[in-house]
Amino acid sequence: MEAKKPYLIAVVIQLIYAGMFVVSKAAFDHGVNTFVFIFYRMAAASLLLLPVAITLQRNTFSLNLYNVSMKWTSATVASASSNSMPVIAFCLALLLRMEAVSLRSRSGVAKVAGVALCAAGVLVLAFYAGPALSPVTRRRAAFFAAAHHATDKHHPASGGTAWVEGAFFMVLANVTWALWIVLQSALLKEYPNKMLVTVTQCVFSMTQSFVVAVVAERGDFSEWKLRFDISLLAILYTGFVVTGVSYYLQAWCMEMKGPVFLAMSNPLCFVFTIFCSSFFLGEIVHLGR
Repeated sequence: MEAKKPYLIAVVIQLIYAGMFVVSKAAFDHGVNTFVFIFYRMAAASLLLLPVAITLQRNTFSLNLYNVSMKWTSATVASASSNSMPVIAFCLALLLRMEAVSLRSRSGVAKVAGVALCAAGVLVLAFYAGPALSPVTRRRAAFFAAAHHATDKHHPASGGTAWVEGAFFMVLANVTWALWIVLQSALLKEYPNKMLVTVTQCVFSMTQSFVVAVVAERGDFSEWKLRFDISLLAILYTGFVVTGVSYYLQAWCMEMKGPVFLAMSNPLCFVFTIFCSSFFLGEIVHLGR
């Protein structure tokens, strides 16, 4: 049972991230500012973890890119693009000599085949414009479309241009996210205190995201008003569950199996997100982009 724990934890992490894509996209389509959202998310995570860390002990740039790109595209596309992360993480781990590959062994061939399959899947999703699948709930589809249309006027670009820019930001986000996973794995080898590492990340991210939000919004504090709707739910979920819980689980998983193992579980998130975004958001999913 002990040997199966990393696999179970990896699945739980991807379920949590699927929920993050869905609730975050719903909040953005209801007008939540993406930069302010990150600050509140990290503040919520810090409030949760800091007291825990004190009792037990006595990746801001990437998140901002993800949020902007998701606002311009969809939850499914954001999740699909994360399938490039295993490829990036694998290459970075090889360059930093944190991962070894022997094409003469079955495990080495399996690693290379898995990376190639992920890369092929991402290319298909990026360049193949396939037919649309009907959403699970049509009433939610109409609501999702209305909310998306209402926020189009706030976008600096629209239509195909916004979609291309959003996809480009997602690529950058995945590169920085993969780098964070690899570097965090190296850090945990030198300093194996997972709770303190997680809390430190949250506190520094909260500070950085506050500065970024103030600069991006030029001091317009009307954007900081919290509303008792899906936006508050998204902040609490991404702060407490995604950042507070899953970051700790990620640290534990990477300590046991390494950064590439965790990154390789990302395609599961895509499957979960397709269903959740279709059912809860009424999002129209395309077989391709």
